[in-house]
Amino acid sequence: MVTRFGIGFDMHKLVKGTPLVLAGVKIPYSMGLKGDSDADVVCHALIDALLGSIGQGDIGTFFGMGKPELMNAVSLKLLEQTRTHINKEGFMVSNADCSIIAQSPHLNEFRKDMINNLNVVLGTDHVSVKYTTPKHIGPLGNSEAIACVAIASVIENTNK
Repeated sequence: MVTRFGIGFDMHKLVKGTPLVLAGVKIPYSMGLKGDSDADVVCHALIDALLGSIGQGDIGTFFGMGKPELMNAVSLKLLEQTRTHINKEGFMVSNADCSIIAQSPHLNEFRKDMINNLNVVLGTDHVSVKYTTPKHIGPLGNSEAIACVAIASVIENTNK
């Protein structure tokens, strides 16, 4: 059985006037992430990790940059499309591990909902979501941005 791994990273600036969405969960906060889509850094990092695991680039190469149809896209849906693509390529998601880096807001109370959303979309029950603060260092520590690093593994789909 072949197992492959990929790593992804994403970071977006926090701005007023937009909702904050992480792993498909709307987080009550005075700011949200700026991007063409809903700027969900968790989903974006996972998309990069999954595509990397099968050697097919990143979110920009897979979905394209600046496409009008991606404006305001729901990143959880993009992650679902990525998982469908992974399956068509003969693989299935084994597990995923995400670390969100943000000074604020505090996210621990939303972890279960994030994990549930990602498990459902990825078709696994082996997703981990962690949260850490950058200890007031740099733009992340000054609450100017939120980032996420993710690793994912896929295995050959022997049921194809």
